[in-house]
Amino acid sequence: MDDGRPIFEQVAELVERQILDGSLAEEAQAPSTTELAAYLRINPATAAKGMALLVSDQILYKKRGIGMFVSTGAREKLLGKRRDEFRREYVEPLLAQASRLGFDLDHLVVMIKEAGRA
Repeated sequence: MDDGRPIFEQVAELVERQILDGSLAEEAQAPSTTELAAYLRINPATAAKGMALLVSDQILYKKRGIGMFVSTGAREKLLGKRRDEFRREYVEPLLAQASRLGFDLDHLVVMIKEAGRA
């Protein structure tokens, strides 16, 4: 947990990855903030802040007195979010650079297919 971003954001991303890879299924109970804090050796308030992000994004929901659970549809919602991020971070800059270099879309598609075969 040290990539320059706030730790609570990294906590949220850790849980998101568990949902995306299937190790934390929809409607399954999420790790408690105490468990996360002990495992990651961070302040429980920091872990709680990360989990609160996921609750506010409706990835997790609270059952009073029981804990937090993965929302139905959370995986698809996260996939959509990651696809949007991929487009912004990789596809749009790639298209802009290709345009600056004079490549049209067809040429770019051919290049991507060739790179995929390599």
